[in-house]
Amino acid sequence: MHKGYLVGRLFGTDGVRGLANVDLTAELAVDLAVAAAHVLGDVGAFGGHDGRPVAVVGRDTRASGEFLEAAVVAGLLSAGVDVWRVGVLPTPAVAFLTAELDADLGVMLSASHNPMPDNGIKFLARGGHKLDDDLEDAIEAHLREEWSRPTGADVGRVSDHHEGAELYVGHLLSTLPHRLDGVTVVVDAANGAASLVGPDALRRAGATVIEIHSAPDGLNINENCGSTHLGDLIDAVREHGADAGVAFDGDADRCLAVDGEGNVVDGDHALAILGIAMRERGVLVGDTVVATVMANLGFKLAAQEAGLTVIETGVGDRYVLEAMREGGFVLGGEQSGHVILADHATTGDGVLTALHLLARVAQTGQTLGKLAAVVQKLPQVLLNVRDVDKSRVDTDPALQAAVATAEAELGRSGRVLLRPSGTEPVVRVMVEAATAEQAASVATALAAVVTSSLG
Repeated sequence: MHKGYLVGRLFGTDGVRGLANVDLTAELAVDLAVAAAHVLGDVGAFGGHDGRPVAVVGRDTRASGEFLEAAVVAGLLSAGVDVWRVGVLPTPAVAFLTAELDADLGVMLSASHNPMPDNGIKFLARGGHKLDDDLEDAIEAHLREEWSRPTGADVGRVSDHHEGAELYVGHLLSTLPHRLDGVTVVVDAANGAASLVGPDALRRAGATVIEIHSAPDGLNINENCGSTHLGDLIDAVREHGADAGVAFDGDADRCLAVDGEGNVVDGDHALAILGIAMRERGVLVGDTVVATVMANLGFKLAAQEAGLTVIETGVGDRYVLEAMREGGFVLGGEQSGHVILADHATTGDGVLTALHLLARVAQTGQTLGKLAAVVQKLPQVLLNVRDVDKSRVDTDPALQAAVATAEAELGRSGRVLLRPSGTEPVVRVMVEAATAEQAASVATALAAVVTSSLG
């Protein structure tokens, strides 16, 4: 029996994750690959080698990715799937190559921003799209089922695809509305999957690049670096007098930035900057940006001021993607730095985001800080209230009355969000207000009501 948080439904919000070689074992990786082959590949119906389905397999820089890659490849081959092994590349690069190489599925081995001992398996459908819940459930249902094993010439074959990085970087450069000549940027690659392609793409776009944390050794991914630890990036930007800094996470599907003064430019800022730029170019469908309910009210007010419509979704880039697909929208993302430019990518892409942010800097001649200043962030306080009945958040009369009172006090200059956790008996109380003191006061009062009413 697999231990840890893989008990129950295997698939979380972004694939299957766990402690490598304890929760996420080689055996489980083989079984998942076989099940995915049966769900996502219909043998004999595809244009791969000799009519077999084809998969693209990539990974980040974790040491455990080596044995997990071998296990996934073995499972796919045993199920009659041919494999293009593309090596260390960002998640969005594997998604791009799944579409570019007309593969039937893609597999990325990464635990994103998680610590190095963790790892994960992320499956992509034809075209490089993330799987919906039904497909994930189908894969889980097929685990360890009896199946007819191909033999002889019907087993899959594996090939190393050495041109993947070049194809991906070429694609990124082809999307740019403006070159980056004259821009100096510090790049923190998190010792992860973008350690090579991130700096390379920015240099080839014309930027002067200073690299930090771009020497992965299999053990140092996300270690006090990258988008979850911006201290070194801020210090380096100030030390070198750079125009900006960008930081990726381990699999480079997100990007956070800092301006020349070392101030953080997060996903809310990026959405506003890119939304305004795209609207000017006439490429922002419906003048609409898709964001989650956790986006700062300052972003929403800035978007309204700029004539943009904001559509809100639940927390998670998969929900942003769903809303974008349903409405045909081309820009969406999260405060954490997952930004989706749907004209150019099927998922969040940190390197793509960095390129387009810096292209706006180069095009306007304005600093990143001045561009980001269009969003005046409101102070935000987030409290977690544990061991309560989260199912009654929307129905408890006392709690609803307290929320109404808080909203009346805050008016247009603030907001309240009560959100049940998807995985724990926790209610998250988020308050934004004109001052940090008011946000803390309102949040504390609401948390007390949550405890007394739902405890």
